[in-house]
Amino acid sequence: MRSPDPSSGALDDQTPGLDQIEREVVECRRCPRLVEWRERVGRIKRAAYRDEQYWARPVPGFGDPEARLLVLGLAPAAHGANRTGRMFTGDRSGDWLYRALWRAGYASQESSTSRDDGLTLSGAWITSPVKCAPVANKPTPDERDNCQPFLAAELAALTSVKVIVALGGFAHSVACRHFGLRPRPEFAHGREVPLDDGTTLLCCFHVSQQNTFTGRLTEPMLDAVFSRARELEALG
Repeated sequence: MRSPDPSSGALDDQTPGLDQIEREVVECRRCPRLVEWRERVGRIKRAAYRDEQYWARPVPGFGDPEARLLVLGLAPAAHGANRTGRMFTGDRSGDWLYRALWRAGYASQESSTSRDDGLTLSGAWITSPVKCAPVANKPTPDERDNCQPFLAAELAALTSVKVIVALGGFAHSVACRHFGLRPRPEFAHGREVPLDDGTTLLCCFHVSQQNTFTGRLTEPMLDAVFSRARELEALG
């Protein structure tokens, strides 16, 4: 996996370890709008979770440090990962994603409800370009760019990755910027983009409810993406 450009403002070490990246992610307060929003959501809460203590901080990546597959989402959900503190945990998008990862042999169980539910990943890492729950699920360009050093550091530290599954156009766009793809390939479900370092960028519709409820993304479609990721890993 390509190391981050030192001029990009990445973390202090050239290639920090995943533990260090997690510590710095969790303590980040670079974006005042996102800090205010994530903490306000954690105070007000959703009625169904009124008795829970929300995480309400940036959410670090999660998974196997030796991962050959990296799943790249958008950002933590306000009442999902922002509540539980783990990516795609505690919401319906995560239900879809972890079922698919379980069927593909990447996840130890098919559901993800909390940070201490026993779920582990084998050969996979899940992260997002934006580490805080964004207002209206739409981070600004500045907020995206403030988080870029964290993602660059993760990509540098995960040296075994061979396939990046980009969930949705936002993740695809961020990955294309990171790898300097010009012209930028158009996002399309199932599209494969070979990268210069031997990694493959594999596009997938996001597991958001607006896609899964409408049938734009079905479970067989999602399974096909992770089956193809397995095939690409073997080629790498």
